[in-house]
Amino acid sequence: MKSSKYKIFEKLLEIADIKLDGDRPWDIKIKDEETFDRVIAGGSLGFGEAYMDNLWECESIDEMINRVLRAQIDKKLSGKQKLQLGGQKLKQLINPQSILRVKKDVPFHYDLGNDIFESMLDKYMTYTCAYFKDTENLDEAQEKKLDLVCKKMGLKPGMRVLDIGCGWGSFMKYAAEHYGVICDGLTLSKEQKKLGEVKCKGLTVNFILQDYREFDPIGKYDRVVSIGMIEHVGPLNYKEFFECADNFLKNDGLFLLHTIGGIESHASNQGDPWIKKYIFPNGIIPSISQLGQAMEKKFNLEDLHNIGENYDKTLVEWNKNFEARWDNLKDKYGDKFYRMWRYYLLSCAGAFRSRDLNTWQLVLSKIGRETPEFSRVV
Repeated sequence: MKSSKYKIFEKLLEIADIKLDGDRPWDIKIKDEETFDRVIAGGSLGFGEAYMDNLWECESIDEMINRVLRAQIDKKLSGKQKLQLGGQKLKQLINPQSILRVKKDVPFHYDLGNDIFESMLDKYMTYTCAYFKDTENLDEAQEKKLDLVCKKMGLKPGMRVLDIGCGWGSFMKYAAEHYGVICDGLTLSKEQKKLGEVKCKGLTVNFILQDYREFDPIGKYDRVVSIGMIEHVGPLNYKEFFECADNFLKNDGLFLLHTIGGIESHASNQGDPWIKKYIFPNGIIPSISQLGQAMEKKFNLEDLHNIGENYDKTLVEWNKNFEARWDNLKDKYGDKFYRMWRYYLLSCAGAFRSRDLNTWQLVLSKIGRETPEFSRVV
């Protein structure tokens, strides 16, 4: 006998062609009806936590999330039906991405353990969207992305390049090896710095454990790049972020910004509550209007390239690698972490597949300079 809550959710999910206890990969199998109470009380946070607690199962979480987002179920609800998926109940009156807070939030994710990231990433340890042009291989696709960035910036031997949010140094390693540039990289993760220095040994690469707002370089850079870092900056700090990039850059330089992009603007205290609690504390995806307003009177937009469809493939490949090598990690991290990480990777893949999220590469030049020479590579 189906309960009333079961029937309500069954009806809602019909909009997205998802069945409860169906046999298709994207159908949701209910193991415990506490799932419904969790969703009603906590929206997307409750839904994700219910999966972590093994209350429901789905073979293809990525396709299920894709269908939910495309169907826009939350916009078809009203009154008591509103589940407030992804909503926030309390308004924060502080800066969630202040220097002190971000120095805690960034290590929360990136210092989890290098073994996790080594198990799922490519040989360069590139933790951002790959570029699957003429290849289905993750290593090749990440090399193509790194080379795409280098070409767009017109790198030449001897140039000084700053990477804001350098991670394990994947871009710096590639650029130093293939384009002969000198790289400084900013990170707040001690674990990333430690492993990155090993991987980049012998190269003209320097890791700096410092926030971009505190960095005071000796001399300006020919090029500045930031790949997958502004998602941690927050709307209250976008203007200062671009001011810093402007100050770091020579007058005839170029700044390439690579970021996940949202289809609507969010405040500093918004964002998906499950992702914020378990994966990226206080992470916020910028909209194009927020970026545009923040760079006013500082930069000209020379090129804008959306490669968002590639992030769906990237996340699916990361999950395949993670699951294939889980046996080497499970004793250390446990089943609940496995379900959390799988849900993270596949739910994000679904968000990119539905185009609820995009990935943008912006090439920017300083106001007042002549049209620069660079490659609009696609």
